[in-house]
Amino acid sequence: MVQRKLGGTAMRWLALPVAGLMLGVVPAAADTLRAHYSVSLLGLRIGDVYADGALGPQTYKMTLNAKLTGLAAMVSSVKMALASSGAVKRGTLAPSAYATSAANTNETRTLRMALNAGTVRAVEIMPPPEFHGERVPVSEADKRNILDPTSALIMTVPPGEPLVGPSACNRTLPIYDGYARFDIQLNYAGERDVAIGGYSGPVSVCTARYRPISGHLVNSKSTQFMADNNEIEVWLAPIDHAHVVVPLRVSLPTMSGHLLVDAVEFQTSSSVDVTTH
Repeated sequence: MVQRKLGGTAMRWLALPVAGLMLGVVPAAADTLRAHYSVSLLGLRIGDVYADGALGPQTYKMTLNAKLTGLAAMVSSVKMALASSGAVKRGTLAPSAYATSAANTNETRTLRMALNAGTVRAVEIMPPPEFHGERVPVSEADKRNILDPTSALIMTVPPGEPLVGPSACNRTLPIYDGYARFDIQLNYAGERDVAIGGYSGPVSVCTARYRPISGHLVNSKSTQFMADNNEIEVWLAPIDHAHVVVPLRVSLPTMSGHLLVDAVEFQTSSSVDVTTH
């Protein structure tokens, strides 16, 4: 099935460019994002991802919904939902809640993670996963000062720095998804002009490297493949008022072929009413 071929590491990247799962309030005045991404593998469209985010002066929320489409959906019915919320402190994100739900033809698995300013306090996975093979232990230190995968999509840029250029890209994202801890290192590679529904203008082009830290299978071929992968590219689009950047495109080779997550619509607005979910 498609989800087995992509593997756990590639599915994390699919999530890095899904919601009544969240508890939290977004302020009435907020910058909002609504985006639609097309997902393709080996040039064939296999799915869609819909993003819905809000960033206020003190709090934020981001949700993603993904599903297989076309021929891929005929092989296996896969749906994913991810949602995050937290605080905005001194221009950085401090996650407080993260939840996911993944369903295929055979089962549905949910994960809930509670955090305190980016430090993991509790993780619940239902039904509990059955791990096979030895995994690198996740230490308590690995669960401090982290971002969940959905919070990592909202990248703040220092005040006074341009939203397109090196200051948008150059960063390391410390991510924990409830299973594994890993870093994504982004580096500036250039700029591109794009024109899609809702956005026309420059974006930052970043190279990306995946660095596994803990929670992954020892001697995992897919993990090693991604760690050695130097052909990962991420395009970041600016959201002016909030002074953040968000992925517009993620391109990477996987063991099953080239995976592309590409925005076909990218709508942003400021100071709109956002209801509580």
